[in-house]
Amino acid sequence: MSGTRAAIRYAKAILEIAQSKGVADAVNADMKTIALTVTENLELKNFIENPTLKVDQKQSALLEVFADANSVTKSLFHLLFENKRFEILGAIASEYNSLFDTMNGVEVATVTTAVPMDEALEAKVLAKIATLSDKKITIINTVDPAIIGGFIIRIGDKQYNASVANRLQVLKRELSN
Repeated sequence: MSGTRAAIRYAKAILEIAQSKGVADAVNADMKTIALTVTENLELKNFIENPTLKVDQKQSALLEVFADANSVTKSLFHLLFENKRFEILGAIASEYNSLFDTMNGVEVATVTTAVPMDEALEAKVLAKIATLSDKKITIINTVDPAIIGGFIIRIGDKQYNASVANRLQVLKRELSN
């Protein structure tokens, strides 16, 4: 079973359990923290992916790192302990967040800007997003100085490019014709 397919199965199972116990929101917050921590903390990522470490060491470390997590989240650690699958924890957390957003009619918009968004740019972006999607939107801002200015919005398979770099490319093509 591939890691991605397994992560989806675990995420669905945890979401069902969390829903049945009325704690899907709390578990979603835990999963966001876990996904972020595993992505940004290379030491933790290497620790849980290390095949030479015993699974009980991994479980106790995760229970310590995420001591404030919901009991449903902690049950995931136990499940991964039993199945020796700690390496897919980050993927499970991300999948859970996606499933939770889909269930609640929330779409994620990735907004790429040359500098971190300020309130004025965020207002422009939200106005444009309203024309692209009628769902509730969660914005993830990524910074890429290469776009020079403006913004690029990606929602699902749609993209709106209002970057200065894109305008320069268009101008360059028009001038070369």
